[in-house]
Amino acid sequence: MFDLTGKVAIVTGGNGGIGLGMARGLANVGARVVVAARNKEKSDAAVRELRTLGSDSLALQADVADEQAVDALVKKTMSQCGRVDILINNAGVNVRKPPHELALDEWRQVMDTNLTSAFLCSRAVYPHMKALGGGKIINIGSMMSLFGAAFAPAYGASKGGIVQLTKSLAVAWARDNVQVNAVLPGWIDTNLTRQAREQIPGLNERVLARSPSGRWGSIDDLSGVAVFLASAASTFITGASIPVDGGYSSLG
Repeated sequence: MFDLTGKVAIVTGGNGGIGLGMARGLANVGARVVVAARNKEKSDAAVRELRTLGSDSLALQADVADEQAVDALVKKTMSQCGRVDILINNAGVNVRKPPHELALDEWRQVMDTNLTSAFLCSRAVYPHMKALGGGKIINIGSMMSLFGAAFAPAYGASKGGIVQLTKSLAVAWARDNVQVNAVLPGWIDTNLTRQAREQIPGLNERVLARSPSGRWGSIDDLSGVAVFLASAASTFITGASIPVDGGYSSLG
């Protein structure tokens, strides 16, 4: 039920952080992973790691906030792999400023990278998934999809948009057997959150105090949910948003 042998997965931002954790999960159950990101050196390193897990992975450079680049990414994937079964929309950035200090170009950068890219990539893979008889799209939201943060207005808006985009795509494509779900990671130990801990005094202590699990998550904590949502085990689940947060969002 969880075997992804013969399946091809595009993971945007798959060369580090949560994207790499999910890519590892897919590689471990047989998927061929296409790492789509801008940093070629990081992507090549990620592919080398995924190949040690038995995945015939490859790296393709792409700015997934650019429509033409996304179309080229999917075209290259089809040319080199012959199919696209799974898409993980993980590419993301953050600009940590209160709303009154946020410039319009910073707002647009976050929205384009986090939300517009998910729309563009999903739209581009849809006809290929439909032609295959189905597919899986996993969008990466955040706890900021649920909670507000004074230091992340654009990020929170983009991640709230991910939840609503997920529902719309799920409803639109359900009859084509394309399931679209969102994962809402909690506080995961990544380069982005390490920067946040440096920039926001007391953040580490507040996260640990609120988390029932008593720890920050690791990127490998996202591997299992990626496999579940990418596999036949979740064929009747679509439009859902699943927190992976160690219980953080369950506290009142």
